[in-house]
Amino acid sequence: MCDYSLTNVRSRPAQVGDKLTTRDFGTGTRGFSAAEDADLAICVLPGTELSFAGAVKCIPTGLLPWRGKVINHQTAIFRQINKEKAAAHHDAVEFPDGRVVLLTLLCAAQQATVLQMPAQPKTAAEAANQKRTAYSR
Repeated sequence: MCDYSLTNVRSRPAQVGDKLTTRDFGTGTRGFSAAEDADLAICVLPGTELSFAGAVKCIPTGLLPWRGKVINHQTAIFRQINKEKAAAHHDAVEFPDGRVVLLTLLCAAQQATVLQMPAQPKTAAEAANQKRTAYSR
């Protein structure tokens, strides 16, 4: 989906085969933009499988902020976390080793492709799990 701070950015839903670029939208978060239009946020459903063009680089944080973190996986599944917190970043990617990284912590200008969308929900619980948490002020 699109994180709460991207609600005022033009957006569209992701589709299989979309080429995405991680981008800082200047709203306090990073997200995926369309490769053909950097100002268009691409909203990804939880459970969507992604393939990155290379190892995934994260912005430097923690005790050694001068060292960026590199995740040596090229595939990830889009997730939403912290859904119970309205004013928190929710968009994240989960890697094959189980690490979950907020999308806003990925370095900008990384390329990814949408490999597969999640199955359509069959129950109300599955549908609720795929919905974006609303942001209320």
